[in-house]
Amino acid sequence: MSRDLREYARQTSVQLGVGAFLLLFIVGDGLIYLIYGKTAALMGLTCLLAGLAPIILIVIIMIILNWIVKRANRD
Repeated sequence: MSRDLREYARQTSVQLGVGAFLLLFIVGDGLIYLIYGKTAALMGLTCLLAGLAPIILIVIIMIILNWIVKRANRD
């Protein structure tokens, strides 16, 4: 039985990232909704999405760069 520890670490990192974003969006925005109301929750969601946009752009650029490097090193 072989273990691929790099794959396991990658999967764990992805799961932690997804969990953190779900926690932030669901719990964070849910608390804003419960305490301040619908309008404030919509504004909070807008701010969360605006803050997430640069992170998504960086991740997309890194994926494209990784793809280019793998394709160039195919020798």
